[in-house]
Amino acid sequence: MKPFIAITLAATLALAAALPVPADEKEAFESSAWGTHARPGVAPVRNRLYREECGSCHMAYPPGLLPAQSWERIMTSLDDHFGENAELPERDRVRILNYLLDYAAGRADYRVSNRVMWDLKGQQPPLRITELPYFRREHHELSPRMVRKNPKVRSFSNCDLCHVRADKGSFDEHEVYIPGYGRYDD
Repeated sequence: MKPFIAITLAATLALAAALPVPADEKEAFESSAWGTHARPGVAPVRNRLYREECGSCHMAYPPGLLPAQSWERIMTSLDDHFGENAELPERDRVRILNYLLDYAAGRADYRVSNRVMWDLKGQQPPLRITELPYFRREHHELSPRMVRKNPKVRSFSNCDLCHVRADKGSFDEHEVYIPGYGRYDD
């Protein structure tokens, strides 16, 4: 019986050693169920009411850039929306909230949306896209002069100024053009 156990153990260890091991978190994500069959980017904004109401003050951010919990908190405190009163008629607020929840990160199968959730690792989701671990990792190499001190950009919240296909749901790093600096290639 002991030789059987030894052979089984040796075979199991040999098999485990032969399996590919992801070299980093990005590779681990892409080989997981979260990253294998997802569509690229995020779902583009297709809701007219959301685009008109929210897009009248700032970019109508694709819902897949934040988890549902973040959108719920944002949409239930519109009387103090990052220092502004953005209250809406209740019917419109509910319609927009339902749209945001339907396409939020973790609910729509898009690669960037899934990556947003993967990188949270169970943490409390922030209210701001710029506070997401995913966002910080993707933008850490940009200097303040390229964004905050750039009069043509001024803030990381102006996604569509540099991500030229943001309106299509594409935030591909090969489609970045920073005003005043040109095409960005890291």
